[in-house]
Amino acid sequence: MRCQVQKIVRGTFLSVDQSCLHCLYNRKWMSQPLLGSTPAGNLQLSAAILFSGSSFIQTNKVLNTMRVKTISSATFHVHARSYLQPTIFYKWKTDQEELLQSLRQKETVSFAGDMRADSPGHSAKYGCYSMMELDSNVIVDIQMVQSNEVGGSGRMEKEGLKRSLQFLEESGLTVGCLVTDRHPQIQKYIRQEKPAVIHYYDVWHVAKSVSRKLEVIAKKCKKVKKWQRSITNHMYWSATTAASGKETVAKWSSLINHMHNIHTHEDPLFPKCVHPDLSETHGNKWFQPGNATVYKVEKALLNKRILKDVEKLSPQHQTSALEAFHSVILRFAPKNVHFPFVGMLCRHYLAGMHFNENADRSQAISSTGQLAYMIKYPKSKKGQYSIQALKTKPTYNYRDALMTLLFLEVFQNPGLHTAKMSQMPVPENLNALYERPVKADAIATYVSRFSQ
Repeated sequence: MRCQVQKIVRGTFLSVDQSCLHCLYNRKWMSQPLLGSTPAGNLQLSAAILFSGSSFIQTNKVLNTMRVKTISSATFHVHARSYLQPTIFYKWKTDQEELLQSLRQKETVSFAGDMRADSPGHSAKYGCYSMMELDSNVIVDIQMVQSNEVGGSGRMEKEGLKRSLQFLEESGLTVGCLVTDRHPQIQKYIRQEKPAVIHYYDVWHVAKSVSRKLEVIAKKCKKVKKWQRSITNHMYWSATTAASGKETVAKWSSLINHMHNIHTHEDPLFPKCVHPDLSETHGNKWFQPGNATVYKVEKALLNKRILKDVEKLSPQHQTSALEAFHSVILRFAPKNVHFPFVGMLCRHYLAGMHFNENADRSQAISSTGQLAYMIKYPKSKKGQYSIQALKTKPTYNYRDALMTLLFLEVFQNPGLHTAKMSQMPVPENLNALYERPVKADAIATYVSRFSQ
């Protein structure tokens, strides 16, 4: 018998409608259920791409190469605007409120702050300022700043810090200390506007600055190269063992005497080195007085700015975990891909969820029952190795929670969640200040510089 078959394809959705022309019998088969008029599989695919931090373009290339039917770019962006981004926004705000509620039990809270730009140099469009609570190493707040809001990318970090501190204060938290890098605008702002906040500098950033200066001197003096690692270690030791900033400076300043094999010092805060006698084992390492190289080293280590920065080195907490969070952001928002403001912010929220869920992972155990480590050879160390403790595998429970929230709450009442998200201020595009030409006129006046 003859049958009439009608096939409908919408992304991953396939519907087959079969009708018998003889007895008028009809049956319909669908590859997946419909949520209203939306195929569930299409929405699931869009959610899986965004919630995992993947790229729609790359995923689409893979599926097209396999000749697998998939959704269009327009469908993905409609899903993102209508359902996925409100889901991410709602979950981040909910988790953030729970975290703030637990932090309100403390009298003062210690934070680390730093900004991550979407591109290097002064061409950055977005600046993401992150605030990390240092006792638990979790991200408490993320502020997104667009360059045209503050008149240039060089001013985004200060604005991000101001917004984040304002948010924390309005949330009922008292910021006891703040650890940042040595950004001059941040220094001035904390000193003038937030004098009650104890401002510390991350040791790694200061040590990196000193190492760069020593690297230039070491090119002409091999003996300085032998001291480079020891000088860096001495800075960390001075910061972590001192009871005050002045004692940190005293310990740091003793380094020049130590390099001359002099181990007693005039400063009463640190009158003598605490190490055993080193003269026999380090005879070829000491510098002689009056050496021109020593003068350059002393100028690099004891100039006025370095001493002021050393006095404010953080004795306990550092921003290394915050730098690790910035590496996580690269998985969700690569610097070579542009996203709209809301899309970029949501991807940072996803990175924050992933980082917070896995912030307290324990160290992995090897097959022999020992703590697991690995040896790494970072390019920056130029052949020297470093030891890294291996952690247990990360979990992705936040993705399951987002999926559940999407289908059980947000999709059922999208207007409520999109209304909450629409209250967030979104800056104008960078080209909004400029007059846009008529496309036909622009094409008519276009002349290639290579045309004959």
